[in-house]
Amino acid sequence: MSRGKTLLYILISALFAVSTGHPAAAQTDSLVLSGDALRKAYRFEESLDAYDQALDYALEAGDEALADLVRDRSVLSENGRNMSRFVQKPTVIAKRLFSLDEFFLYYPLEDRSWRALPNPLDSSSTESLVRALFAPDWNDVIYFSTQGDEGVRNLYVTEQQDTVWSVPLLMEKQSTASSDEIYPMLSPDGKTLYFASKGFYGVGGYDLYKSVFDEAAQTWSTPQNMGFPYSSPADDFLYVESEDGEYAVFASNRECSPDSVWVYVLQYEDYPVHSAVTDPGELLALSRLDPPVSEVKKDKADMPHSTLTLSYMEKMGEVRSLRDSIDAHNAALEALRMDFAFSNDAEERMRLTQQILGLETGIPSLLKALEGANSELRDIEMEFRREGVFITSDFGEEDEETDLPEYTFRKMSMGDPLDIKVLEPEVKFDYTFQILPEAQFAEDQSIPSGVIYQIQLFSGGRKALPAELKGLSPIYEHRTPSGMYTYRVGRFEAYEDALANVDKVRARGFRSAYITAFIDGEVVSVSAARTAEAKAKNVMLMYEVRIMPETGELDREVVEGIVTLALGKDIARVEAEDGTQVFIVGPFDDKTQAENLVDFVKSKGSAKVTCELLGNEIIVE
Repeated sequence: MSRGKTLLYILISALFAVSTGHPAAAQTDSLVLSGDALRKAYRFEESLDAYDQALDYALEAGDEALADLVRDRSVLSENGRNMSRFVQKPTVIAKRLFSLDEFFLYYPLEDRSWRALPNPLDSSSTESLVRALFAPDWNDVIYFSTQGDEGVRNLYVTEQQDTVWSVPLLMEKQSTASSDEIYPMLSPDGKTLYFASKGFYGVGGYDLYKSVFDEAAQTWSTPQNMGFPYSSPADDFLYVESEDGEYAVFASNRECSPDSVWVYVLQYEDYPVHSAVTDPGELLALSRLDPPVSEVKKDKADMPHSTLTLSYMEKMGEVRSLRDSIDAHNAALEALRMDFAFSNDAEERMRLTQQILGLETGIPSLLKALEGANSELRDIEMEFRREGVFITSDFGEEDEETDLPEYTFRKMSMGDPLDIKVLEPEVKFDYTFQILPEAQFAEDQSIPSGVIYQIQLFSGGRKALPAELKGLSPIYEHRTPSGMYTYRVGRFEAYEDALANVDKVRARGFRSAYITAFIDGEVVSVSAARTAEAKAKNVMLMYEVRIMPETGELDREVVEGIVTLALGKDIARVEAEDGTQVFIVGPFDDKTQAENLVDFVKSKGSAKVTCELLGNEIIVE
């Protein structure tokens, strides 16, 4: 493993091996659950330790599917650790808990803009978090999310053409992931698209992303995660900027029941400040996005049922007390584990083990009590709602002086059922990449002129059976002069389209699949094809900066320089095959900006750094 295992997981593993004899798969499941819980508590370093040990057990058991699952979870924690370096601390104006079925009606949007499901654009009626479609009468363009043939929700757009609407088009692949995407919303100026996705760089569940429209290229930029505290390990979705430019509003199911969501109202910032927040407790507290003062719809003098009000305040005190007890247990456990780590005395270690297990035994009962108290608290909140009173978890505390603007949640009305005629696409062989119940061979096996990319699956000495092609379409079969059969899938005109689908192909069992390229039917290198593609489209190439620090970590001065020179860019940390730690910053559509960052890092003299064209063609050494 690349990092040390924490004491807790070593202790648990030893107890499993000695006391229970559980198989490696059971140990893996237990460690994955522990890793998930730590990731959701923003304790990313500890969750990575748990996932590392889980991966060891999965590999020991020879379970590659389980190992892949563990690797995917580990990536989420890696992302969380990286995202903690670029955290915003927005000013919270208000927050309120609403039913999942109507939370969107309390957004600062035009009345009657939401349409019920199902409708001509979205056939789903109760699709997870999606409960309505945003389609104002005045808008002649609708961005929406719906399920495709693969059962995955993607983003589409349709435009009004006289009395009919155009065939819905899948948005550019750089704005489309391999997993569900929901609630696309445009900024008031129409230049930024916000949406939620499970399929891009994130920390679990739905994260919030934004993509900016490039007028010159007429394309949407690569989506960027909006970072903490907008995104979280829970589900975060439906981000909207108010028309007056004062507020940013979004929803999340963090810390609430499955049938409810929090709606947060934040003060909008044109140029938000990002800073590093590495303390898990601070990140968790920040994620709650509590307003600085309590917020009540009615004056306290008008609060109904004084007994009910007192019950709420008492129950809130109980919830806070239970949370404090759990925090205290965790702090005590951390201290005991540290003592265990530095003790060489067998008797002392045995005593500490018993204390650790004793404290751990008490935590489930505290968590169960907290769950019960939260449930009772929600019941009391529902009583208040029936009286027309909305409260937050800060109710009952003394109000403080504040100069923040007041915000009132107003419930809008649903619009009429969406009654539009949407054109159907022509029925002909579909050469777009698909995963179908049965693989389909391309009707025309020739490679079109121009730049074309395909994903090569495998080669063999015999013809492949349809079942061996795992439902991929369109399949291209080529027989070499030596008699070998080569199979490729797809017919992509853009490299980004091919890249967006490689992982889907690998997930079907073709683990060694890779991208090949053609120009006018002739095989060429991917680099040559990408250069030709860029020249043909007259668009900017995208670059990324790769930094390999000698110590494996970036100096603070270098991090601050990256924040300044690459404001708003993503930074990811990966591990090369030789164990080298690599920090990837980008993407840049301005090569000069990327090279300036390279020059800055080189000037610090503590890291190897390159500027590369996406796709790994080295431009600057």
